Parts: sequence; C-alpha cells; structure tokens
Amino acid sequence: MKPSLDTFLGAADAALRTLFAKPHSTRAVPLPPAPGGELSEGERREAGALMRVNHVGEVCAQALYTAQAAVTRDPGLRAHFDEAAREETDHLAWTRHRLEELGARPSVLNPIWYLGAFGLGLVAGRLGDPLSLGFVAETERQVEAHLDSHLDRLPAADSASRAVVTQMKLDEARHAAQAWSAGAQELPPPAKALMRLASRVMTTVAHRI
Repeated sequence: MKPSLDTFLGAADAALRTLFAKPHSTRAVPLPPAPGGELSEGERREAGALMRVNHVGEVCAQALYTAQAAVTRDPGLRAHFDEAAREETDHLAWTRHRLEELGARPSVLNPIWYLGAFGLGLVAGRLGDPLSLGFVAETERQVEAHLDSHLDRLPAADSASRAVVTQMKLDEARHAAQAWSAGAQELPPPAKALMRLASRVMTTVAHRI
C-alpha cells in the first residue's frame, strides 16, 4: 500500500507546523525543585547554545516520526509513531520556551535539519518495521546519552534548563523501551556509528548556529 495523498499532505502540514508555528505542549514546562541562581552572561550564552542543540534534536524527532508514520503499512505502528511525535511536541515547546527565556534563538538551519531527518526516517521506514523501530530505539538511546552530557555541561545555577532536560531524558528512555517492546531489531554496528557521526556534526554546528 503506497502512501496516500492525505499522508503526503499530513507530512507537509507537520513540517510547516514544526518549522514555522509556535509549538504548544500538552504538559506544563517541568519546574525545578528549587529556584536557580543568577546566570552570568557567559553562562547564559552557553545554556542557550545547549538548549538550541536540544531544540534541533526535537525538530529532527518530529521529522523522523512523521516520515516513519508515513511509510509504515501497519496501522497500529503508525498510531505509535503519531503518538510519539505528539509527545515530542512537548519537548519542542519546552526547549523553544527555554530558548526565549535565555534570550537565545533557534538554529537558522532548522529546515535543513528537518529535511535530513525526514529523509533518514523514510529510509528507515522502507527497511521494514523491525529495523525502523530499531532506528527509533538507537536514536533515543543516543539522545538519552546526549542529554545526560548536557546535564553535566549546563551551568549549575540553571535549574530551569536542568528540569527540562531531565524530563526529556526520562521520556526518551521510555520511547526507546516502547520501541523494543513493539519489536525493534538491533541495528548493525556500522549503522550505529554513522548515526553517532551525523549526530556529532549536527550538535557541533547547532551549538553555534
């Protein structure tokens, strides 16, 4: 069964909303257990750069899930991808909100990041559902490790960003577990290495622009 016109229109709508509309979360922005301290100008810039990277990650997550939902032939799996994308929208909104609070801007390359991630999602989806789910599981595993590193790098006084990143990390771990439960197949080591390389390029560039 080929994707229908409605599927293509839905994918285009998702792209436009992700890139150009203000995202709205279904859950409140996570709050820190205690107020943070004052950030120096350097700390604010670094926190903004890290949250910009996290925002790019959520832009890519929207693209990946939208593409995989578009090509799977399993209605149940399509619903799974759609639900995951809706939950990732919370992360998209939270990171955008935190960027605004820090006086930072999203990456100007977001359309390119989205297009690249969408293409990867299409390729993964065409490989079959088990490998498509394996791609999700490995992506979420790498994102969880990436978020963990950000908890080490964020300024100690930036409790607001830490609260957001901590909740995102918990959600990503759950998404990976759900992918394994749905029948994910482990990716070969070369594929994992290529994913890590692509992630490193994205995070390095997005940290600056």
